[in-house]
Amino acid sequence: MKFIRFVLISVVAMFAVGSLIGFLLPAHVLVSRAVNITAPRDSILVYIKDIEQWKWWMDGLRTSSVKIQTSVSADLNGTHVQIISITDSTVQSSWQTQKGHPQISTIQLIGNPSQNITVVQWQFEEQLKWYPWERLGSMMNDKILGPMMENNLNNLKKLVEGTKPQ
Repeated sequence: MKFIRFVLISVVAMFAVGSLIGFLLPAHVLVSRAVNITAPRDSILVYIKDIEQWKWWMDGLRTSSVKIQTSVSADLNGTHVQIISITDSTVQSSWQTQKGHPQISTIQLIGNPSQNITVVQWQFEEQLKWYPWERLGSMMNDKILGPMMENNLNNLKKLVEGTKPQ
């Protein structure tokens, strides 16, 4: 009986410690990457404002599990993507996983029209619940999303600048 009580108290204490650590972590997570592309903003915008053009620079979008419904809506391997706003310098989209976790993706084109260099800045934002496992798991977002974003931005750079993407 003492052993069972010890186990229960230990589990409750571990959950409490995990929750306290989780509350110290932010509820709003942002992962961001950027690349300089030697091209005017308009020639880059063509590839980011239309989901059908994403397959030319985003890895994994040329598979049969990707269903592009319209130029602003697609199902990417179980994640529903919807472009929610387009301006001359920003494309914002909502990414919703099968488990219902929403993320907002924003791709910004920063540059001076008189210069031929455009900074393409891509970020994913996620609002987390209070659950300690979500907050602790969010520490891996940068390690998971970051390399994928860097690779896709480099593919976009190669595509726009005229070299062949991987």
